[in-house]
Amino acid sequence: MNVQRRKRIAAVINELGAISEKMESILNELEGIKNEEEEYLDNIPENLQGSERYTNTEETVDNLNTAYDMWQEAFDSLDDITTALEEAMA
Repeated sequence: MNVQRRKRIAAVINELGAISEKMESILNELEGIKNEEEEYLDNIPENLQGSERYTNTEETVDNLNTAYDMWQEAFDSLDDITTALEEAMA
């Protein structure tokens, strides 16, 4: 690989680093929201646990968990991409 392509790959890696930082920030925010909603669900009184409000909150928690897991996978994939690019430069 020539120097010019190595520099271009290095620039891409730098951009991926910035994206990774932003993705991590979003992941942390999602985790906080997810945890707050789970805590809210856990604190719904027993007499309301069969209610529409409880069911809606359960669905929200499920959706937040799905979104969090998907975002985590994307974040992990970005790390794998960066590693592959670094190995390509070697």
